[in-house]
Amino acid sequence: MFSIMAGLIYLAAIVLPIWLLSRHRAAWYWHVLALIVAAVVGLAPGTPLLETTAGTFIYGFLFLSMAVWGIGGLLPFRSRRHTLA
Repeated sequence: MFSIMAGLIYLAAIVLPIWLLSRHRAAWYWHVLALIVAAVVGLAPGTPLLETTAGTFIYGFLFLSMAVWGIGGLLPFRSRRHTLA
């Protein structure tokens, strides 16, 4: 049961930032800040919250979504939408 929940949570942590990146473009410094937050969350020492299943899901969701948002925003992106001049 927890493996299905973990899969759904981590899938949402990947799909949500990608969907947001496709809808909204933010300045580059917000993506750098997201990478810094991901590094802080990922390198944080163990806490009592992290020793619980819910805490592991929270930390994992935050780390993965911030990392995907940060990396995805810094990659060069060209829209496939064609504008008529």
